Amino acid sequence: MGPIRFNEGLAAERGCASRKSRVSGGREFMNSDEIKKGVARAPARAMLKATGLTDADLEKPLVGVANTWSEVTPCNFHLRQLAESVKAGIREAGGIPIEFNTIVISDGITMGTEGMKASLVSREVIADSIELFVRAHRLDAVVALSGCDKTIPGCMMALARLDLPSVMLYGGSIQPGRFEGRAVTIQDVFEAVGACAAGRMTLEELRDLEDHACPGAGACGGQFTANTMSLAGALLGLSPAGANEVPATDPRKEAVARETGKLALDLLRRGVTPSRILTRESVENAFAGVCATGGSTNAVLHLLAIAQEAGVAITIDDFDRISDRTPLLADLKPFGRYTAPDLERAGGERLVARRLLDAGLLREARTVSGKSISEEARQAREVPGQDVVRPLSNPLESHGGLAVLRGTLAPDGCVVKLAGHTRRKHSGPARVFESEEEAFEAVQRGAIRAGDVVVIRYEGPRGGPGMREMLAVTAALVGRGLGDSVALVTDGRFSGATHGLMVAHVAPEAAVGGPIALVRDGDVITLDVAARRLDVAADFAPRRAAWRPPAPRYTTGAMAKYAALVSSASEGAVTRPPVETQASARMAQS
Repeated sequence: MGPIRFNEGLAAERGCASRKSRVSGGREFMNSDEIKKGVARAPARAMLKATGLTDADLEKPLVGVANTWSEVTPCNFHLRQLAESVKAGIREAGGIPIEFNTIVISDGITMGTEGMKASLVSREVIADSIELFVRAHRLDAVVALSGCDKTIPGCMMALARLDLPSVMLYGGSIQPGRFEGRAVTIQDVFEAVGACAAGRMTLEELRDLEDHACPGAGACGGQFTANTMSLAGALLGLSPAGANEVPATDPRKEAVARETGKLALDLLRRGVTPSRILTRESVENAFAGVCATGGSTNAVLHLLAIAQEAGVAITIDDFDRISDRTPLLADLKPFGRYTAPDLERAGGERLVARRLLDAGLLREARTVSGKSISEEARQAREVPGQDVVRPLSNPLESHGGLAVLRGTLAPDGCVVKLAGHTRRKHSGPARVFESEEEAFEAVQRGAIRAGDVVVIRYEGPRGGPGMREMLAVTAALVGRGLGDSVALVTDGRFSGATHGLMVAHVAPEAAVGGPIALVRDGDVITLDVAARRLDVAADFAPRRAAWRPPAPRYTTGAMAKYAALVSSASEGAVTRPPVETQASARMAQS
C-alpha cells in the first residue's frame, strides 16, 4: 500500500469561503487570539509559556487533540501513543497541538454489571467535556481520537456542536484472536459463558479462549458498535476515508494519524466545518453503510443524536426506509465469518461506499478530505476474489440488517436486528424480568424455554438509568442453543455483538409508563417484521390504573442528572435542558 494521504482534494474544494474567525479594527484573527493577544492577556500567555510554548508558538493556530485514552480497555489503550503522531502532523502543518483527555467507559468490561449503566451516560459526558474544553480555551480546530463504543459518537456530537474545523480519527480495530485454529473475538467469549453453563464447554476451554480472544490494542473486531460507528464516521464525512479502518496495531496507523493532524490545518485554512459536511444526505449515507454491513442497533441511537446536534431533521422511520431498500452485503461478525481487518483488506470503507454508489443509494455529500463521498467511492480498490463484501447481484439479504417496528407494545418504535438469522415472525408467551440480572440468572439456570419471549424492562434511558446493553443475556441464550428459538424484547440496548431475534429501544420505556411496563408473564407477544409490528395480546386498562412509577434508582450525581434530562430512545436518548428552560429560551429569541 502506498503513502496515506487524505488532503489531496482540499485544494479543489468548491463553495467553501475561507474561514475568517472575526475581524476587529480591520485585522483578522483566530479564535485563540482571544486568549493570547493583547496586553490584557499577559497572564494567560505567562501560563501558556509555563507549558513550554513560546512567543512564536502563540502566533500559530491552537489545535485541540481530544484524546479518549485510558488504561482500562484495549480499545483506547494505544491512543496516547497515536496522539503523538497526530500532534507531529499538526506541528508539521504549522499548528500547535493542545492535547487533553476525556473519559471512556469499557462496554465489554462493564457488561452485565451495574457499571454498564454508565456507558450511554458517558456519551453525553464525552461530548460535553470536549465542548467545554474547546470553548473555554478558544481553540481554532480539533482532532478527536476515539476508540470504544461511546467515544465515537460522543466525539462526533461534540464536533457538530462546536462547528470548528475538525476531524475524528478512530483508533482502529483489534486483530482477531486464535482459538482452536479459528479466528475469535470477544463475542465468542460472551457466548462461551452460556455454553459453559450448559455443559457444552469446559472451564479449561473457557479459560483458554479467554486468554486468546483479545491479542492486543484495538476495539472489538467484529462489526460491533465501534466498527459500525467507525464506518459511519467515514460515510458521514467527518473521518477521512481509509483512515479509521486501518487496524490499531498496524504499522500504517502512525502515518494515518500524522496525516490526520495535517488535515486539521488544511480544514482550518479552507474554513471547512462540520456544518458543511453533516447534512441529511450524509446521515442517510452513514445509515445505509450500517445497513449494508449488518451493523449495530446502537447506530440508530447514535446517528439520531449526531443529527440532532447538527440540526439535521431525521427520524427512526426514515432509518427504516433506508434499511428496507439497502441490501445486506458484508459477511461480518457477529453473524458472519469475517472481522473488520478482513473488511479493510478486501477494499474497506470505500468498497462499501462504491457498492452503495453503484446501487444508486449513495447521496452526494462533502467529506473532510475535500473530495465528495462519490469521489471517495470511485477510488475503491477491491481485492480480486474477496468474499467479505458481496456483489450487488448476490447480496446476503435484499434488505438491510435493521428494521424499526411499532405496535401496541412499542407505540413510539423499537429496533430489531435482522442480520444473521432468517426468522421474521415469532409469537410466544412473555417471560418478564425487571432487570438484566434477573433475566441472566434465569437463562443460566435453564428457566427459559424454546418459544418464550424474554422481556427485560426498566432498563431504558431513564429507568436504568443509562440503557444497559444486554450482551450477557443474549450471548448466554445463544450459548445455551436458544438463539434460534426465543425472542428478547427490552427497553434497554444490545451490544453490536448481539445476534438473533432481539428487539431493543422499546419506546416509550417502562419507567415512563410505556406499555412494556404493563406486560405480565404469559401474555402472548407477537413480533412480525414484515408488518413492522410488535404487539401484545392483553387488556392494559386495569393494569394501567394500578401502575405506579418506580422510585428512581439514583437520586444524586451524574446518573440522576442524566435520568432527569434524557430523551426517549426514539429520539436518540440525548440529554436536553428542562422543558421550562427550552420554552424560556424560545421566548427570549422571539
